[in-house]
Amino acid sequence: MDESRHIKKESLLKSLEQSLGVVTVACKKADIPRSTYYKWLKEDESFADKVRDIENVALDFAESQLHKQISDNSTAATIFYLKTKGKARGYVERQEITGAEGMPTNFQIEIIDSIKAKD
Repeated sequence: MDESRHIKKESLLKSLEQSLGVVTVACKKADIPRSTYYKWLKEDESFADKVRDIENVALDFAESQLHKQISDNSTAATIFYLKTKGKARGYVERQEITGAEGMPTNFQIEIIDSIKAKD
């Protein structure tokens, strides 16, 4: 890879890190077209690895902000956390399907084997 391209990639990665992974902002700041970013992402495994690392840092930051909101007694943040991380403990939303006037509805599910159905 030529030195100029290497410098441009490093500049874009720095901008991507500063923007917490927001591609449009990073590309504008580094003066690199989005199409070039996606080309590099597809063709350069080392570049793609660095981008994934930045995405993980951004995700870690967002999770830390969520935990901060929970510690600040945000009901919405607490509910969101439980719905996404507490599913195994029963914190899930369930939808009930009912008929007229809230009466339970019975369903029959038929599974068709597509290979046998063609015969």
